Amino acid sequence: MKIGVVGCNGRVGKLIIDELLSGDWETHGLELAGGSSREAVDNGDQYFTTDSEEDLFKASDVIIDFTLPEGTRNHAKLAAEHKKTLIVGTTGLTQEDELVLQQAAEKTTIVYAANMSIGVNLLLALVEQAAARLDPEWDIEIFESHHKYKVDAPSGTALAIGRAAAAGRNNSLENLADYNRHGAIGVREKGKIGFSVARGGDVVGEHTAFFFGNGERLELTHKATNRKLFAKGALRAALWSAEKPAGLYSMRDVLDL
Repeated sequence: MKIGVVGCNGRVGKLIIDELLSGDWETHGLELAGGSSREAVDNGDQYFTTDSEEDLFKASDVIIDFTLPEGTRNHAKLAAEHKKTLIVGTTGLTQEDELVLQQAAEKTTIVYAANMSIGVNLLLALVEQAAARLDPEWDIEIFESHHKYKVDAPSGTALAIGRAAAAGRNNSLENLADYNRHGAIGVREKGKIGFSVARGGDVVGEHTAFFFGNGERLELTHKATNRKLFAKGALRAALWSAEKPAGLYSMRDVLDL
């Protein structure tokens, strides 16, 4: 299975390339087809690079995308056009962006997750279970922190945690989310899911779901210390996707959670 990496000069794109070149993925049937980048890539002729994403799609069986929302929209359309599997780890996607993925997934296989780590996806399952089992009197708050260069907030992972909590309460995050607290906000509204965000330093990513009860508190936390876990998760998703029918899948599908 030939893997193409769009945005191969990006932070996670480089890690995916390094993982494919130095790991044992070839024994699992994965090989690097090449990468695309708008900028020149100094790779010592180790692998094929191009500034044409269409050429990369033609040369690959699976495309891995950790870019920006506008890029991902185009990649989804290319994946549908060329019938190539697409693994998406881009964060900051809007509902409109996700609709583009859903439409493309009618024609090809797409795995989309705001976070590709095994631990985070287990956290999502635990949060949904906790929200379902704890009565509505328990207040849910989500706190996340990332490095100072992250441009979207709350993070895609924080929103995924919020969606898991809302699903546990048979509701949607759109109905329950509270993103804005400033000044005289009044008493906390029952059932809302609050979000708090911190940006600074070189934090890879930390997320905590708080369940506040009367006389007790439950905290479910995940801390990422190395971005390699995102590369490994994306490649695991690529392996899993082999010969899967067209459709939009998540890492919870990949991990059978």
